[in-house]
Amino acid sequence: MFESKYDVIVVGAGHAGCEAAAAAANLGSKTLLITMNLQFTGQMSCNPAMGGIAKGQIVREIDALGGYSGIVSDNSAIQFKMLNQSKGPAMWSPRVQSDRSLFALEWRKMLENTPKLDFYQDMVVDLLFDKEAVQGVVTSLGLKIYSKSVVLTNGTFLNGLIHIGEKNFGGGRAGETASIGLTAALENVGFQSGRMKTGTPPRVDGRSLNFEVMEEQAGDEQPSKFSYLPITKPLTKQRSCHITHTNTTVHEILASGFDRSPMFNGNIKSTGPRYCPSIEDKINRFADKNRHQIFVEPEGWDTVEVYVNGFSTSLPDDIQYKALKQVKGFENVKFFRPGYAIEYDYFQPTQLFHTLETKRIEGLYFAGQINGTTGYEEAGAQGIIAGINAHLKINDQEPFILGREEAYIGVLIDDLILKGAEEPYRMFTSRAEYRTLLRQDNADDRLTARSHKIGLASDERLRLVDNKAKAKTALVHYLEKTSYELQEANALLEAKQSDLVTQTDKFAKLLSRPSVQRKDIVNFNPLANYLKENQFTDEVFEQAEIQIKYAGYIDKEKRNADKLKRLENIKIPKDFNFDVLASLSFEAKEKLNHLRPNTLAQASRISGINPSDISVLLVSMGRQ
Repeated sequence: MFESKYDVIVVGAGHAGCEAAAAAANLGSKTLLITMNLQFTGQMSCNPAMGGIAKGQIVREIDALGGYSGIVSDNSAIQFKMLNQSKGPAMWSPRVQSDRSLFALEWRKMLENTPKLDFYQDMVVDLLFDKEAVQGVVTSLGLKIYSKSVVLTNGTFLNGLIHIGEKNFGGGRAGETASIGLTAALENVGFQSGRMKTGTPPRVDGRSLNFEVMEEQAGDEQPSKFSYLPITKPLTKQRSCHITHTNTTVHEILASGFDRSPMFNGNIKSTGPRYCPSIEDKINRFADKNRHQIFVEPEGWDTVEVYVNGFSTSLPDDIQYKALKQVKGFENVKFFRPGYAIEYDYFQPTQLFHTLETKRIEGLYFAGQINGTTGYEEAGAQGIIAGINAHLKINDQEPFILGREEAYIGVLIDDLILKGAEEPYRMFTSRAEYRTLLRQDNADDRLTARSHKIGLASDERLRLVDNKAKAKTALVHYLEKTSYELQEANALLEAKQSDLVTQTDKFAKLLSRPSVQRKDIVNFNPLANYLKENQFTDEVFEQAEIQIKYAGYIDKEKRNADKLKRLENIKIPKDFNFDVLASLSFEAKEKLNHLRPNTLAQASRISGINPSDISVLLVSMGRQ
């Protein structure tokens, strides 16, 4: 059945697996995507949405690299919203509400139109090894499929156990079986595994809800999109979400079921996501709060199914139903299915290199929730990096690693490798030291050229980036050199109750005022004619505005990033013996020997490594 050897086998067709398979195949590797059910390719297991705070930046980065997540999200979106617009541009985060069914369909279509990508439906239960290198996979049907590299993206399926109250049963997702055998196979060759937990809320019938008593949350009046390519278009119509709240009655009903809750009766022993807690966890930890927000999210264009975001739970189904009926607007609610918690195996990501290749087995890569992360976006980010590096490795090319100053993806992977995951890892803007540089608007500026260099990002992507960069530079130059008319400026400033100007000055000076935005000056003379003549897009003007307004902050972060790069350039030999450095603390030696950082910068970010340890390493590396 499989007579020839594959270059890359990807196990699992969730967000990580889809991006890994697409990246490897598009780079030219003969790739096989094998999953337990091909009908669930690219399935949204939890909320029907992509992006959000820090996560939207990741989707933009995946797109800039040549991944599919942005395109799929655009083509299946039912609402677009730019979050945090009241804050600075480093915090702006795009998010789409998605049509769940259409999202999976778009993924399937894009993958099936990817050359060099094959598909097979089966469960992988074991791996084939040749000494300390992977050679392929073994399926539940006993098939041995050989390859030069393997990417494992098993999501929540490894020995998955679903909990609803006191009931539990094996499964990786509602209605799907767990993956059995692979954890043991990995443990047998020395990998360290653990258990984590995540949860999901009930899905309900929208026809049974009273939306009129809820707060409507419409999409942006002028929606944008994720992908930088012109093949996707912004939405022309959108579906609204809604907001309602729990109350003390709801909390009392939920608390009455705590004795049957697997979270509190000991049936669940693993760690769940701190930043996306279950409703029972919220009312237990925040007992002083008499209400919690619930986002009521439609599942698609043409379905009445609704996702009850903020009501994730593993309580008994009767308690879930009784409590939810007391929520405003849910008095007559009908369930499609109850919420549940799921426990699954993961592998401590400190066992990986920054390429996501395992340190123990050559050619074996882990990506997604198997590494202790949570979220579609975090999974997709790891998938594309693993797929890229699997291809590069078998072709004897330099690895593709993104630094913390280059991308949120770089922050994500660096955190996982150097700090590990004791709870499900979720990305936040606060995790990025250089977030002013890592904005959602400039992901293509940061990453497309790097991806094009290895052959993933297309010529068209690079051309679009170059054209946009030239246009932005030209516009910034014009705004810095051209003066506004005094009367127009003062009329605007008076309307904004801002200090008037006594003499004319450059547009850049006017735009640098906090109260003045680009939309305020687009019709000013002579700027209006210049914009019309050059047909600048709003995207270009937005970037020009950000550069002018935040020039000082951007320059400061660039200088800090340059300092980091100097340490990144000081390599630590792969076989370096840290034990010979008598001045290093015992803890430093232990952690450095275990984690094997590649550079001094990586070593400096390991918990327990202090500045004096770095000084010792600096002196030692200088002797190499």
